[in-house]
Amino acid sequence: MSVITFSVRMEQSLKSQFDTLCSDFGMNASTAFNVFARAVVRERKIPFEIYSPVITREKAMEAFLELRDEAKRNGLQNMTLEEINEEIHQARLEAEGSL
Repeated sequence: MSVITFSVRMEQSLKSQFDTLCSDFGMNASTAFNVFARAVVRERKIPFEIYSPVITREKAMEAFLELRDEAKRNGLQNMTLEEINEEIHQARLEAEGSL
């Protein structure tokens, strides 16, 4: 399979925003364009919508307060920073399959 370079012209601010969103999706701009092109060819239309949810300060605060209430219900509101960091460490190990 031969690979070529494909150039796209766009405003710098749009490119910056696009790169940020692609990073949020776990890919770079080149991968995003390849995903898009393959889907368009396969479906013979623009077949999908990709978006990043807008997180407002209000929504973030609401989520924080919910987590705080849950911590109180589960008796975790008095954890030390070291205990919190150990919980995070253990969760990461589990996610990696190290445990």
